[in-house]
Amino acid sequence: MSSSSLTPNWPGLIEAYKDWLPVNENTPVITLKEGATPLIRIKAIEKLIQKDIKVYAKYDGLNPTGSFKDRGMTMAISKAKEKKCEAVICASTGNTSASAAAYAKRAGMRAFVLIPDGYVAQGKLAQALVYGAEVLAIKGNFDCALDIVQEMAEKYPITLVNSVNPFRLHGQKTAAFEIIESLNDAPDWLCIPMGNAGNISAYWMGFEEYFQAGKSNKLPKMMGFQASGSAPLVFNKIIKNPKTIATAIRIGNPVNKEKALAAKKNSKGSFLDVTDEEIINAYKILGKEEGIFCEPASAASVAGLLKRKEEIPESSTIVCVLTGNGLKDPDCAIKNNDAAFYSGLNPEIKTVAKTMGF
Repeated sequence: MSSSSLTPNWPGLIEAYKDWLPVNENTPVITLKEGATPLIRIKAIEKLIQKDIKVYAKYDGLNPTGSFKDRGMTMAISKAKEKKCEAVICASTGNTSASAAAYAKRAGMRAFVLIPDGYVAQGKLAQALVYGAEVLAIKGNFDCALDIVQEMAEKYPITLVNSVNPFRLHGQKTAAFEIIESLNDAPDWLCIPMGNAGNISAYWMGFEEYFQAGKSNKLPKMMGFQASGSAPLVFNKIIKNPKTIATAIRIGNPVNKEKALAAKKNSKGSFLDVTDEEIINAYKILGKEEGIFCEPASAASVAGLLKRKEEIPESSTIVCVLTGNGLKDPDCAIKNNDAAFYSGLNPEIKTVAKTMGF
C-alpha cells in the first residue's frame, strides 16, 4: 500500500507495510493510524540555494502525537503487547514520552517516563500528562535518564521503548518507504536532525531495503545535522552538558552512534553542526514563507542544507526531514518570530484600519 493512498481507510504503518516488518499473525496491532505524512515542496529554500534543484520537507509533525516517534512506537508497543507486557518505560526530551504514553495507554499498559527536570518543552510535557503517563523528572540530563531506564528494564518487569529497542527503528524506516513511493525513487540527499541517532539509522535501513528490492534506482547520501552545543557525532566525543534551543536533539551521548556512523559511511554522506541562530533562521523561514510550523530541532535539517548549499549538485532532489510539530514548543515560537503584533488597541474600526495601514 502506498502512503499516497492516504484516505479514511489508511490502516496505519504496520498493516500498510507488514511484509517489511517483524510482525506476525500473533502481533496485536496498536495503532493511531500513524504514517502517510506529506512530502511538501519547499520552494523558498530552493530560491535561497539558487540552483536547479528540488527540495521537499517530509513533515512527520503530522503524526498522531505530533512527531516521528509514533512510527517507531506503534511497533515497539505492539511487540510489547504481543509479549503480554503490562508496563513500558522510556527516557525522553519530550517527544518519546508523548508517543510512548499515547500508544501504551491505547494498549492498556502503564507508561513511565523519565525526563530531565526543566528541560522539556511545555507542549510535550502537556501531552505526556494528558495521556496519563507517570512522569519522573530527574535532576540530570537525558543521557543520565537513559542510563537509569536501561538498567530498570534489565532488573524489573518493564519494557524499554527508547530507540535501543530494535522494533522502534523498524517502524521508523517506513518513512523512507513513503518518500520513495512519493518521488518514485530515492532522493539524492536526505537531510535529517540527529539526537539519539535512531532516526537516521532507521531511514538508511528503509532506503537500503527498498533499493535491494528494486523499488528505487539509487541510495541517498545521508546528511545528518546536530546543534553546535550538542554535537557528539560531529565532534566525535561525548558532550557531558549539551546545550541548544532545540531540546529534542539535546543529547550528548547517542545510543545509536555506531549505526549512524555506518549510515554516513555507507551512503557517502556527512555530518555537520548548525548553530542555534541558524536553526531559528530556518525555523522562521519555514513558518513565514512556507506555512510549515515545525519544532526547532526539525529545522536543523533545513539549516544544515542551507549551510551545505555550495556542495549541492545541480538537478538534485533533496528531502529534509521535519521530525516534530511546532506546537510542541510554543515558548520558542512566541520568542522567535518576525510577526507584527499590536496590543492594547481601542475596539473601533478607525483604530483597526489605521493600524492595518488603511
